[in-house]
Amino acid sequence: MLSMVASTPRSRTPAISNDEADLEGEQILATNDDVADFEGEGHSQFTTLEDNVMMKQILTTHDNHNFHKDLHVSSLMESLDEKSQKVDFVGMLEALACTIHKISCEISSKCSKGESGGGDAHSITVALFKSLSKFSWDAKVLVALTAFTITYGEFWLVEELYLTHPLAMSIALLKQLPNIFEQSEKLRPIFKELWRLIKAMFNVTKCIIQFHELPPQYISPDQPPMLVATTFIPTAVYWTIRSVVTCTSQIIGLIGLDHKSIPLTTEASEMSSLAQKVNNIHENLTKQLGLCNQHITEKKQVEHYNTLVELFETTHVDNMKILKPLIDNEDDSQPFLQQSMGKRVGVEILRGVYVSLLISDLNISQEEVVILKELTRVVLWLPVVDRSLPWTKARQRDFDRVQSNISGEWYSIHPSLIHPAVIKYAKEIWHFNKKPILVSLDSEGRVHNPNCFHTVWIWGWWGRTLPEEERLWRTEAWRLQILVETGFDHLGRDENLLDWIRGEQFICLYGGENIDWIRDFTTTTREVAQAIGIPFQMMYMGKRNPNKEQVRKNIDIITIEKLSYCWKDLTLIWYFWIRLESMLYFTMQLGNTIDNDPIMKGIMKLLIFDASEHGWALISKGSEIMAIAKGDIILTCFKEYNDRWKENAKIKGFILALIDHLEQLHTPHHCNCLILPETEDRMIPKILVCTECGCPMEKSVSLTAMYSCCND
Repeated sequence: MLSMVASTPRSRTPAISNDEADLEGEQILATNDDVADFEGEGHSQFTTLEDNVMMKQILTTHDNHNFHKDLHVSSLMESLDEKSQKVDFVGMLEALACTIHKISCEISSKCSKGESGGGDAHSITVALFKSLSKFSWDAKVLVALTAFTITYGEFWLVEELYLTHPLAMSIALLKQLPNIFEQSEKLRPIFKELWRLIKAMFNVTKCIIQFHELPPQYISPDQPPMLVATTFIPTAVYWTIRSVVTCTSQIIGLIGLDHKSIPLTTEASEMSSLAQKVNNIHENLTKQLGLCNQHITEKKQVEHYNTLVELFETTHVDNMKILKPLIDNEDDSQPFLQQSMGKRVGVEILRGVYVSLLISDLNISQEEVVILKELTRVVLWLPVVDRSLPWTKARQRDFDRVQSNISGEWYSIHPSLIHPAVIKYAKEIWHFNKKPILVSLDSEGRVHNPNCFHTVWIWGWWGRTLPEEERLWRTEAWRLQILVETGFDHLGRDENLLDWIRGEQFICLYGGENIDWIRDFTTTTREVAQAIGIPFQMMYMGKRNPNKEQVRKNIDIITIEKLSYCWKDLTLIWYFWIRLESMLYFTMQLGNTIDNDPIMKGIMKLLIFDASEHGWALISKGSEIMAIAKGDIILTCFKEYNDRWKENAKIKGFILALIDHLEQLHTPHHCNCLILPETEDRMIPKILVCTECGCPMEKSVSLTAMYSCCND
């Protein structure tokens, strides 16, 4: 009986002439190279002339003007796979019941004839294609697979119930199946390969249907990934239906089989070979489907991006038209986490509210979060991650870390729920690139400020438009207050520093990491001040982008050895430097230069001098800033007090004599460097001039933008 199992000998493939192939066959054979590339090395289905002829024969059975192109086969496939009785599934069965029954009978009949009736697997498959000529390719394979489930389901229902159900027992006896069921262990290799082949058939069928269901508005048949897939699908349908024939033959071949006729491993080996072929087809189709879905995703993102551009350029009644498109999953009714309540909420809770979008990666600093959470404004955090990488436990820890530090009127959304087009818009329009930005939206969703982070750090508030901020900046002056005053009450006010300013005392701010220079500088400077007899206060400001442990160690040494006054909270030191950076970026955003903005010039000097090896120092009297110099130069200046400018200090006074001697020490030879994060590329100018010589600085870009001016 098992000799009835269909085999796949090529020698029995009937030959036909080339003119029997229709236009579709010519197209498929013309793209033979594409298919071979698509299938991959070792998996080509078109490797011989006989194979080409075989597929030509299949293609002649297909009616290109079939009337089943609009058949919603995905619903039927899903229902088969899930074993569910959906309304559309039942309705479809009513329409196709006759066809499915006819095909099922045809398969069973032809597979039952065996050698007496002739009919190898290929001949039976060709006959089925003729019966299914009016169906689209995806419908052909699904109808054949559905028809097979009748035979397959009947066999296993009888196996399941024959010991307990009289009718099942009667059917089993009529088909002489009890012996087979009792010898199930000996048949295990056959059943194992049968199930493996059936699984492969289902996988290929689902994949073919997924191609059919791809939205045509996003991918046309002439697109390369779709064109290659369309070319190969007839081959995939052929081998799947041929597998249906093989599986049916195996099941029918078990009828009447006694224990003496238990098959050898030949049949299992044949099914294994066929399963491998069908699995290879599925693997290659899956890869091509991935390319098609990637193409569709890109098209959808472009469409969504263009929609965002249009929405942000349009006036709306409220902000819902802006906030809803931020979400990738429209079915998620509660995409936001409300931090203060610890519960999930919908977008509607932000309707008509002034909202600021905090856009950052997961590495946003704790200092930034700690300061921002004190602001009394609704913030929606949009964390940006590389979605091509898996969501790991480490990422989840970083995400949880930020969420645990924020509170108040803050909302957040999981990175997976942010539409990719929103990230593209943030990068291209708002120039987000790793460094956090804070986009201010009014109650109607209009952009008030594309990045008010800098004004937050400078003044401690947001919500004003850029022209309003520019007018406010014009009222500022290059004085000590602009460097040391904070806009955040919770950071505290340094009353000692403010008392020094109000008392018109001489004040020295200095910074750097070299503790030897710090000891030498503070000791020498204090000796000079005592010699002159002036009130002289010194304060350590750390370093921009420091080694935190080194700065903390310096603070401990300065405190223990009473070298000067210093901030012990590293957040205050960080805030001092982030404000200087923000002021520089803000002036760049306004288009200012060191020629027309003295604050910009002074800040650039501080940032440049901070990059030197020995640090820097700034001297003021009260709020008026008098002198800024690199650490080595100003240390030399104070060391030369007794020998070089002591007498001048008695005549002109300390400050004027100090300035005179600093000018004498200044030489045209210098090497200055200013490093700015590349993430601020939209505000980083192509040209910056040196604050010492006025020449354009050389710019180089890697992970940062570095400007240098060296004429040593």
